[in-house]
Amino acid sequence: MEHQMHLLLEPFEEMRSGRKTIEIRLNDEKRQKVKIGDTIIFYKLPEGREKLSVRVLELLHYKDFKSLYQDVPFHQLGCSGKTMKWMLESTYKIYTREQEEKYGAFGIRIELIK
Repeated sequence: MEHQMHLLLEPFEEMRSGRKTIEIRLNDEKRQKVKIGDTIIFYKLPEGREKLSVRVLELLHYKDFKSLYQDVPFHQLGCSGKTMKWMLESTYKIYTREQEEKYGAFGIRIELIK
């Protein structure tokens, strides 16, 4: 199955370079459809003209983002040198704590498709 998602400039470039090997999302209804072996097409925001394709290697499920961040090295998220505080503050600019409580956190281990 093929899925479509969007990424901001910095995470898009980190993924394209191969430094970002895990994408973090809310485990909402859309992400619950993602399975190992699926393809995800990421479109670079804001225009969405550039894209890259990845294959899903592993799915990581957590009750919250803090648990995920405690378990996954930040460099795999394309966030080398960041702190836990920065990671959580950045995440809560995108997702609310209510969404996190309802759905949990989701990591998608990926590999680029050349």
